[in-house]
Amino acid sequence: MGIPPVLAEVVVVLLAVYDYGVRVRGVSAGPVESVRLTGDVVLGGLFPVHEGGINGCGPFDLGGYQRLEAMVYALDSINNDDDLLPGITIGAYILDTCSRDTYALEQTMEFVTSTIARIDLNAFTCPNGSKPEYQPPQPTIGVVGAASSPVSTMVANILRLFKIPQVSYASTSPELSDKSRYDYFLRVVPPDTYQAQAMLDIVTALGWTYVSTVASAGNYGENGISTFRNLSRSSGICLTDPEVIPRDATDGTFDKLVKYLSKAEHARGVVTFASETDIRRLLAAVARANQTGHFIWIGSDDWGTKPNPVEGQEAVAEGSITLLPAGSLDKGFDEYFTSLTPKNGSSRVWFQEYWEKTFHCTFDAFKALKQGATKLCTGHEALSEETYEQEGKISFVVDAVYAFAHALNNIQQDLCNRSAGLCPEVLSVDGWRLLEYMKNVSFEGSSGTVRFNKDGDRPGSYQLYQFQRTARDEYRYVPIGTWADKLSLNRTYVSWAGSNPDVAPESVCSLPCNTAKGEKRRKRPGDECCWLCVNCEPYQYLVDEWTCRNCTPGFQPRWDRRGCEEISSEYLTWDSPWAIPPTLLAVIGIVCTVFVIAVFVRFNNTPIIRASGRELCYVLLFGILATYVAVFTLIARPSTLTCCLRRMMLGLSVVISFSALYTKTNRVYRIFNSGKRSVRRPKYTSPRSQMVICFGLVSVQLVGATLWLAIDPPKAIKTFPSWHQVILECAVTDLSLVLSLSYAMVLIVMCTLYAFKTRKMPENFNEAKFIAFAMYTTCVVWVAFIPIYIGTSSTDYKIQQTLLCLCFIVSATVTLGCIFVPKIYIVMFAPQKNKKPSGTMMLNSRMRSTCGSIEGRPNGEMRAQTLTTGAAPVSNTTSSDFESRTPEEEATRF
Repeated sequence: MGIPPVLAEVVVVLLAVYDYGVRVRGVSAGPVESVRLTGDVVLGGLFPVHEGGINGCGPFDLGGYQRLEAMVYALDSINNDDDLLPGITIGAYILDTCSRDTYALEQTMEFVTSTIARIDLNAFTCPNGSKPEYQPPQPTIGVVGAASSPVSTMVANILRLFKIPQVSYASTSPELSDKSRYDYFLRVVPPDTYQAQAMLDIVTALGWTYVSTVASAGNYGENGISTFRNLSRSSGICLTDPEVIPRDATDGTFDKLVKYLSKAEHARGVVTFASETDIRRLLAAVARANQTGHFIWIGSDDWGTKPNPVEGQEAVAEGSITLLPAGSLDKGFDEYFTSLTPKNGSSRVWFQEYWEKTFHCTFDAFKALKQGATKLCTGHEALSEETYEQEGKISFVVDAVYAFAHALNNIQQDLCNRSAGLCPEVLSVDGWRLLEYMKNVSFEGSSGTVRFNKDGDRPGSYQLYQFQRTARDEYRYVPIGTWADKLSLNRTYVSWAGSNPDVAPESVCSLPCNTAKGEKRRKRPGDECCWLCVNCEPYQYLVDEWTCRNCTPGFQPRWDRRGCEEISSEYLTWDSPWAIPPTLLAVIGIVCTVFVIAVFVRFNNTPIIRASGRELCYVLLFGILATYVAVFTLIARPSTLTCCLRRMMLGLSVVISFSALYTKTNRVYRIFNSGKRSVRRPKYTSPRSQMVICFGLVSVQLVGATLWLAIDPPKAIKTFPSWHQVILECAVTDLSLVLSLSYAMVLIVMCTLYAFKTRKMPENFNEAKFIAFAMYTTCVVWVAFIPIYIGTSSTDYKIQQTLLCLCFIVSATVTLGCIFVPKIYIVMFAPQKNKKPSGTMMLNSRMRSTCGSIEGRPNGEMRAQTLTTGAAPVSNTTSSDFESRTPEEEATRF
């Protein structure tokens, strides 16, 4: 069936463009380098015999040439098979794509020219009116290839125009599954949709949560990475921004790419959908950046198990995991290929190049002479395990060729009545019908069962390899597992560089936070994948990796920050440096007070003791003793009992002391003041009255404290001045404490006032001046204490309690020292002064005038005046009179 005239015109235009492109490059339009094999039908072949270069073909590709020979090997096997295509031989027209899509397009035009054989030449007329004479080449019924997806995409657009079926052995781009655009395209390898899922499963199995991606520009790389990124969205794996290697990338481009990849310092995993040329240049850039061993690569099938990508960069590629569509090594190809020599393989135009690169020699004697380091090839070298390893896609090349053979065999059986040989009906079959037969083939090929789905794809199944260094410091690809709908990874064969070869390197966006130190994760602004490690507050614990929560008051985070534990309560203990000094001082004060009491009891009836108002002195000593004892309630562990005692004793002890002093100073003042106006004795100056007055004053504090206890029962509570501190203390505020002492302060002020007024009392056992000094000192202590105590409320509670203890101790000590020490001194060390006053005692001038003015008065009046002034009249008062006075009279006198 011929091609329509419109399409024929398109062919002529394309041929003209092709011829123009060849001439522009300065190359003659003569025959291109190719491998031709004769046969009844011809299959085209496209293989990357050379790598891509910037302006053309680059270095020789050992793996690409193996694939070329695989097609030759497959055709030889088919042509020698009596059961498959009996009587028919298949020839080949094999071209080099140089791994460049534009160059491959030019080469593909060689296949298109052969279709002119099917063009109706009657549609063309020469300028002179004659019919054109043209002997077309043998038509190409189908094409095996190409390798890379960008090349296959470019070639498929031309081949479909001329209805030439194409079967790829390595192109895996998902785009090629679109039958509305690539309806003549088939492949014996699964598309990258499966490969991307397999790579994602590998990343998940390694425990990686953040990886980088690199793709070669074009359908294969960009579509493969796009599929991988789409699948990763629902997997919880995060990716860096995609990096695409441009077609015209320079070394500087790769250096910048490596620098960018290094910015994500913890993302060691890199998923690559790139050509082998780009992979090799990328690994070289990593070596230049001194990043060897940092990245772990997950390579797609275009890397596979090829030696070219890692040649010279083995250390950089160590640990890399690559994929290949599942298949097995074709042992028949190994026997075939290792039997080739420059003599029997010289018919292939590129075989000598393969031999030279494999054995690092040259057949050019002039070149060997010019470059002394290059040895001359002898042709007797032999391919062995050291110099040859089967390329990973060999079995797929064989299966692609066999797919055409099985389709043609089915056509022959259907159209030639199962007769051997080539019948005309087979030659008349167009490309569309051949394609339909190919879609329905199913056979056991070199790589397994070969069949095509509705998209012309083969179901996904992959073999996993890891590039490892052996014990002999050699590198090789080691099978580590398979993937067929799910991953099967044999970790026994997986090995990693470093001190721990059994543990996979981490690939994360951010390192795990140290939860033991209370670090939580906080997302970076604008980045949903990475996080910053920030410290929880010291009083918080970790609910999860992202959330901190406050411990309840009285609790602190556990050592692992996964919960809270109760904080031990603090209180002023007896062995605290803040408690020992006031405790010792209080004990000394108690001992001294007891000593004074003992002295008073022992010398109770001596004049100095009797004249001091014994009853009130005993009350005062009891108050001083209670003040010292109250210090222990401040230091004792807070409890309901100690808090109750603290409330009662703090204020009550001071009130007892100063109630006694107030009663004493008030009595002296009243006696002294009334003596100026009258000789009549003041009321309520007897010891009994004084005791009643004193206890009346004390009862005010006692009633107030009792009401306070009833209204606000005492208890020990826990306070929390800071998150890590719990203080056990009595439930009393500073203001409440000051108010409870306010009555005592009023008594202190009143005592001070009366002490000041009686400071000039006559001598003769008069203690007014000592009381005045004691009260002045006490006022200073308490005036200083109140602001200091309130001011230290925000500091350490131990300081505040110690200050309160010292205030009470100083107050009691001043009272004890100023009032009782002089009496104790006289009793103990100056007994001569502890006697009744003599009748010859001299009167001061005031008393003499007083006494003179009352001469002739009755003895009782004179006596009253004498008692009032505190002096004994010389003429009327004798020692016997003094001794005969009652204690009440004696007290009144003083």
